[in-house]
Amino acid sequence: QVQLVESGGGLVQAGGSLRLSCAASGRIFSTLAMGWFRQTPGKEREFVAGINWSGGIRYHADSVKGRFSISRDNAKSTVSLQMNSLKADDTALYYCAAGSRYSSPSRNTRDYDSWGQGTQVTVSS
Repeated sequence: QVQLVESGGGLVQAGGSLRLSCAASGRIFSTLAMGWFRQTPGKEREFVAGINWSGGIRYHADSVKGRFSISRDNAKSTVSLQMNSLKADDTALYYCAAGSRYSSPSRNTRDYDSWGQGTQVTVSS
């Protein structure tokens, strides 16, 4: 299993930017597919972006496509989510996740083995 710690959340005005980071430890990071999910109270956790082990395959949810970008640095065992043009609807608790079952990133929470504690993103309108 891998341990994940997110950072970079905070309060930002609509139209602004934030960069989330997730540091991994405990397993060979470069073999893992990684994902970012988000959740608001009373709603299911939803897929935001995913990236495969090499960074060559990236998926983004339609709601964030063109505004968010996922990337990874295997040498530093980190995955990042650059968020631009933020909207009030992006307000959520953002989670980093690691999956070892599939080489390609999954949009399904059940395909991820390890989760971070989450970092809060609040966008004021």
